[in-house]
Amino acid sequence: MESALIVVHRPAASGGRRVSVHRDGRAEILGLAHSDSDLIVFLEAAGLSNPAELLDDPSWVEWRGGRPHEWDSAP
Repeated sequence: MESALIVVHRPAASGGRRVSVHRDGRAEILGLAHSDSDLIVFLEAAGLSNPAELLDDPSWVEWRGGRPHEWDSAP
């Protein structure tokens, strides 16, 4: 795999991070996560099994514009 399947985008000004899944050359926005729990729910709904185990695997999840597991608003 050339790039991560899941992208957790930079924190929004209002808090939370947009989450998208990339497959078949297309990106689909799954929603706005405010916690790891939200992210896991989105990934389960997208059909990934055991998503909690994937959160720190850079071949599956790319955290952009902020540290992994950081959900506070952007400065």
